[in-house]
Amino acid sequence: MAETGEARTDRYAAVVYNPIKKDLDKLRVSVDAAAAAAGWAESHWFPTSADDGGRHATRLALRSGASLVVAAGGDGTVRAVAQAMRDSDVSLAIVPMGTGNLLARNLQLPLGSIDDSATVAFGGDDRAIDVGLATVTDVNGKTSEHVFLVMAGLGIDAEMLANTRADLKKQVGWLAYVDAGVRVIPRSEQFRIRYSLGGRSDRHAHISTILIANCGLLPANVQFLPDARVDDGILDIAVLQPRGMLDWLKIWRRVTWDNGVLRRSSVGRRIIRLTEVDNERMMTTFRSRDVRIVVEKPQEFELDGDEFGKVRSVFLRTDQRSLLVRVPASSAVGPVG
Repeated sequence: MAETGEARTDRYAAVVYNPIKKDLDKLRVSVDAAAAAAGWAESHWFPTSADDGGRHATRLALRSGASLVVAAGGDGTVRAVAQAMRDSDVSLAIVPMGTGNLLARNLQLPLGSIDDSATVAFGGDDRAIDVGLATVTDVNGKTSEHVFLVMAGLGIDAEMLANTRADLKKQVGWLAYVDAGVRVIPRSEQFRIRYSLGGRSDRHAHISTILIANCGLLPANVQFLPDARVDDGILDIAVLQPRGMLDWLKIWRRVTWDNGVLRRSSVGRRIIRLTEVDNERMMTTFRSRDVRIVVEKPQEFELDGDEFGKVRSVFLRTDQRSLLVRVPASSAVGPVG
């Protein structure tokens, strides 16, 4: 936990922030107040840019000797900062200022108060979490590696992101993805993949999308993959194979009603077991330390809400507990997603 007392000129935070976000004045006031209360020196500020989502700014912050890096922005900013901080001994604090803020949700960080987020940054505890690594081969055969903290998606999930209206996203936040889904799902076509879990033999499937999760909570507290844990070294994988709109509605019922309500009681869990054969036909789940996916035709791919265009293949794995994140003191140990 952060120390309090007289100001320590040898300890300061670096704030990597998205300069187009609102409430930046409030952010500065909150960070300055929390740093002073913890006895830290004045924070240093590093803006992201259109050409750099946060990696370069974070590297500069680490080279400068910051004891803590505060990522102020959405999941894209947090992902970029984490990519530069992986395997460092410096902690990452998050001030959620985006649309989904999915990692913050899964770590039970404050979402509605910049003051509370800043307090956690300087007064919380460190928790080591997994980082997902994605080796991506694009349509030109070029291979690159990227990190993700929440979820990777191949197929309709990525198409929805590519078709989300930026103006609507600013107005209604994550609900803009619902609008994109209404437009994308009816005209979508399934595609063929072969995939391998943990280096085992290839499996073949005809799917609409495949999602690979480091943690399983979505906006509106939807428990998409309720067994996912952010520090277990395991990826939770969902292969979706709906045959029409009715199947999509059944999948939605599964992740909202079954996972969110029925799983809480023994009677509810028995009901889930009675319908699991039908559920598995539409949505099959696996757990593995890694997964390799090759598509028959190039498909859209996304990581933590960032579009990566069409790809030929991806290999995803975990780097277990390679990132230190500040969490509320009572959450440093526990089964948080």
